[in-house]
Amino acid sequence: MIKFTAACAQFAITPMQPRENVQKCVHWIERTAKETSARLIVLPETITTGFAPGISPAELWDVMDTLPGSLSAPIAEAAKGLGVYVVFPTYERGKQRGVVYNSAALIDPRGEVIGVYRKTHLFPTERKSAGGWSTPGNKPVVVETELGSIGLMICYDGDFPELARCEAIMGAELICRPSALLRSFEIWEMTNKARAYDNHVYLLACNAIGPDAKNNYYFGHSMIVSPIAQTQALARGTEEIIAVELDPDPIKKLTYGAQTPMIFDHLQDRNLAAYEKILTRARSRFEPAKRYE
Repeated sequence: MIKFTAACAQFAITPMQPRENVQKCVHWIERTAKETSARLIVLPETITTGFAPGISPAELWDVMDTLPGSLSAPIAEAAKGLGVYVVFPTYERGKQRGVVYNSAALIDPRGEVIGVYRKTHLFPTERKSAGGWSTPGNKPVVVETELGSIGLMICYDGDFPELARCEAIMGAELICRPSALLRSFEIWEMTNKARAYDNHVYLLACNAIGPDAKNNYYFGHSMIVSPIAQTQALARGTEEIIAVELDPDPIKKLTYGAQTPMIFDHLQDRNLAAYEKILTRARSRFEPAKRYE
């Protein structure tokens, strides 16, 4: 990994107006690059439509596109013109009508889509079995770039330590987490810090702001967290850009502001013999208010 500036841009969109929203994305990408000189820019989850589309999977399929495709093309052109990497989250059209993925594309400074991650942990209301609209992916994604190794996850994925750990094992030095998170700020902050600290990775968490088509209202507070769980940049609950220069050698000290040396590595120090049952199906011994299978 090299030293570079990374940024998150959180901004409100017009629900279910993907082409209009793509132009907003271009504006915010250009503004972010100009104001921060960031080389990596992360946008919020499902930025082309908003999270809850309010329509059926088949209808959503009709208004979305593939990756790459017509919706990603203006983003790719902006990335190429500015010489930046962009994490562009959008619903992605699958091969069959009604198959729609909640995806995040990594676009490079040549304007090429060099990685597509499909959300593996769908939020309960998003699942087709619960009357939702998304089809899950099943593969972690880490992309080697000139900046460093970039992992991708989306919102609810961040609640699951296993996915971030898989990507860290695959070599991720930073993980981007586009989100449209509606739970508490404490949960948002805790999961971002935990996934960063668990795996000694930077966590770039860009949360949505404003309403979606089902009148869910998102609270922003995008953040960039260091591999020792320091919040290095934090947005407010409004449209905002945050950016920070990332240190390519970030775990020499145990905590920020002190000289105490770091003498452990959470990946190296795992006791693999203890994880025999990690891929066993399970459910909480406590009962939630409602279960979605």
